Amino acid sequence: MDNNYQNNDNMNSENNGTEPNSNFNRSSINNEPNNKKGIGTTTLIIVVIIAALIGGGVGGGVVNLLNNQNQTVKTTTGQTTTPTKVSSVVVKESSSSVKAFDKVKGAVVSVINLQKQKSTDSLFGGIFGSPNGGSNNSSGKLEESSEGSGVIYQKSNGKAYVATNNHVVAGSDKLEVLLSDGSKINAKLLGTDSVTDLAVLEIDASKINTVAQFGNSNDIKPGQQVLAIGSPMGSKFATSVTKGIVSAKSRTIDVTDEDTGQTTGQATVIQTDAAINPGNSGGALINVSGQVIGITSMKLSGGTNSATVEGMGFAIPSNEVVQIVNQLEKNGKVARPALGVSPVDLSDVSSTQQSSVLHLPSSVKTGVVVVSLTSHSPADKAGVKQYDVIYEIDGNKVTSVVDLRSQLYKYQIGDTITLSIYRGSKKMNIKVKLTQEAKQEITVKQQGNN
Repeated sequence: MDNNYQNNDNMNSENNGTEPNSNFNRSSINNEPNNKKGIGTTTLIIVVIIAALIGGGVGGGVVNLLNNQNQTVKTTTGQTTTPTKVSSVVVKESSSSVKAFDKVKGAVVSVINLQKQKSTDSLFGGIFGSPNGGSNNSSGKLEESSEGSGVIYQKSNGKAYVATNNHVVAGSDKLEVLLSDGSKINAKLLGTDSVTDLAVLEIDASKINTVAQFGNSNDIKPGQQVLAIGSPMGSKFATSVTKGIVSAKSRTIDVTDEDTGQTTGQATVIQTDAAINPGNSGGALINVSGQVIGITSMKLSGGTNSATVEGMGFAIPSNEVVQIVNQLEKNGKVARPALGVSPVDLSDVSSTQQSSVLHLPSSVKTGVVVVSLTSHSPADKAGVKQYDVIYEIDGNKVTSVVDLRSQLYKYQIGDTITLSIYRGSKKMNIKVKLTQEAKQEITVKQQGNN
C-alpha cells in the first residue's frame, strides 16, 4: 500500500510539476475501519444520483425554455395587467397663475349687444310701397348683434358696475350680461367714451360674489407674466384665459371713431403677447397677483390697413381706466379740456398756400393750422387768430391734429398752457386757460393785421 501511494505521489509530481503533499496522512486512511468505507461508497452513490437528477433537471429546463420561448412570450402578453392611473402632480410653476385666475374669474363677464332688426316693410317699403308709406322703422324684435367681455369692478348699494369697451356696446338697443355662473341679467348703460374706448354698465348685484381689484399699471415691467381673461368668439367660450407677458409697458397707437372711422387721437396702451381675440374686448388683463392692470381691446389690435398681427394685443392701462370709469359712473361722460379751435395738419396744406396764405418760413415743416375758432373759447379769449400755426404746447412738439388732441387731453380743466405759434414768419407764445370741451357753433374769426 505504501509503495502504491508512493508511486502515485511520484506520478502526480511528474505529471503536474508539483511536489507531493508531505502533509498527506496516509496512516489515517490506511487505518479506516471497514464500515467507514461502506458509508463513503453509499454517500458517493447518493451524490452522483443527486447530481444526475439536478443536471438532468437543469438541462431539461434549458431545453424546455429554448423550445417554448415563443409560447412564453405569448403567455406573458395575454396576462391581465394593472390599469393605468392618473398621478396627482402639483406644478409649482403655474400655481401663481392658477391662483390669480381663481381670484378674478368670477368678476369677468360676457356683454351681449342686442339690436332691433329692421322689419320687412322697412327693408322693401321703398321699393314696393307699404301701408306706412315706406318709412324706415326698426320695430323688429331684438336680436344679438355682437358679444364682448366686461369686468365687474365695484359693488355698492345693491348695484354692481361693469367696465367694458365703448365699441362693445355701440349701437345697442338693449344690453345683457352673462355672469360666470351662467345666469343672464339686464344691464344699464351709464356712459361711454370713444376717445379711450371705454364704457360703464350697471347691473343688479344680488348674484355678484366677486369684484375685481385694479392694480397700479405704472408698476408693470416688460417680461412679467400676465393673463388675459374674457369671452373669445362669444359667450360659448366665456371666462377663457390665455397666458403671456408684457411685451411693452407703453405703446402709442391711433384711435379711430366708431361711427366715422376717422382717427380721433392716440392712446397709450400696454402691449402683450397673450392671445386677445374677437370677444375678448372689454375683458381683464391681470398680473399674477390677480389684479386687473388693463382692459383688453380687440379694436386696438389692428395695424396698417386693419391687418392683425399674431402675438400682438393691447390693453388700456388700469390707471387710465380708473380715471375714466369714475367719471362715466358719476356723469355719464368724460369732461376734457378744450381750446375751441378747428385744426388741420400743416402737411395737408400745399406749399404754395403755406407761402402765400400762411406766410410761413420755408423751414417750418410740421404743426397744426388753426382754420377757425369758436367765439369766446379759451383760444379766442387768449388771442389766438385764424391761420396761426401751433407747433408746441408747453415746449412739447405738436406735429399733427392727433398729436394736439393727445397732448391737450393730458391736462385738466382749469389748467393754463403755453402755445408756441407761428403767425406768418413771426414766432410767439400765448398762454391759454383751458375750459371744458363743448360742441358749439364755430364762428370764423378773421386774422388781424398784427
